[in-house]
Amino acid sequence: MGTRVDERAFQEQVEPLRRELTAHCYRMVGSVHEAEDLVQETYLRAWRSFPGFENRSSVRTWMYRIATNTCLTALEGRSRRPLPTGLGQPAGDPTAELQDRSDIPWLEPAPDTVLWGGPAPDPADVAVGRDSVRLAFVAALQHLTAQQRAVLLLREVLRWSAAEVAQALSLTVAGVNSTLQRARAHLRALPEETRPPAAPAWDEYDPRVRELLDAYVRAFEEYDVDGIVATLTADAVWEMPPFVEWYRGAEDVGTLIGTRCPASGPGDMRLVRTALNGNPAVAVYMRGPDGVHRAFQVQHLEGDPRGIAHVTVWFGTRVFTALGLAEVLPG
Repeated sequence: MGTRVDERAFQEQVEPLRRELTAHCYRMVGSVHEAEDLVQETYLRAWRSFPGFENRSSVRTWMYRIATNTCLTALEGRSRRPLPTGLGQPAGDPTAELQDRSDIPWLEPAPDTVLWGGPAPDPADVAVGRDSVRLAFVAALQHLTAQQRAVLLLREVLRWSAAEVAQALSLTVAGVNSTLQRARAHLRALPEETRPPAAPAWDEYDPRVRELLDAYVRAFEEYDVDGIVATLTADAVWEMPPFVEWYRGAEDVGTLIGTRCPASGPGDMRLVRTALNGNPAVAVYMRGPDGVHRAFQVQHLEGDPRGIAHVTVWFGTRVFTALGLAEVLPG
């Protein structure tokens, strides 16, 4: 008979790691829904092999090793999850028809409630730092091979030694070092609109940031296109999968919103503030002919006190559900 596993001892050791393992798998695969499934598979694999664990490494290291290899298996033969800016085409014409490519497996956002259990506290106090799950960083990772992602994350996010990574991934130390060099070079060569920023620009405690976000929400709820444009940086980027087009420049974004948004006046849109990937976000509810405001889109915002520099938009109710938000607002 096989060795019996003490379920209570197992859970006490591994359950505190669930959120950070979810973040790790999310960085690897670009989908929080898939990441949660992969964490479940990780726990199943860990349960099966727990009798032979024997504390040869820390439980955390052991679980990350299992999670990383679970993700690598899942990514075999799979295409990456891009954002529109990552497809390689130039900025689009805001007056042209939109191309819906719902067949593409787009990059998904990660609600802060999944990563931290609520609004993210000081990243110095938590296992999952905000920088490591920024949308721009996760999007940039999608340009790397699965093995390059794994090596980069283990070396630069988790701070493992090259020898530890080599052991986890069945590589040589030289192979780990060369893979890391290629990954870094690839990220440096990305176009500006897809390159992760050197450091996050938002500071939620800065009154200028709060004023900017207040103005943005107010302008949308009043359907004041000029007011929306005024909150954007001059070279702001706007993208909204599943549409392949993306737009650069506050004026072009204003033209897009003025011509494509189904709102017609003040009150048509109501916004609820939330958070994705450690950044501010807003859930937009659109008023229908019956006067009811229904889930329309969720916008992830990046920028600094000077203005909002990048907006990524997802349509449909899936992100609303992940955020724990209602599909219909009360009257």
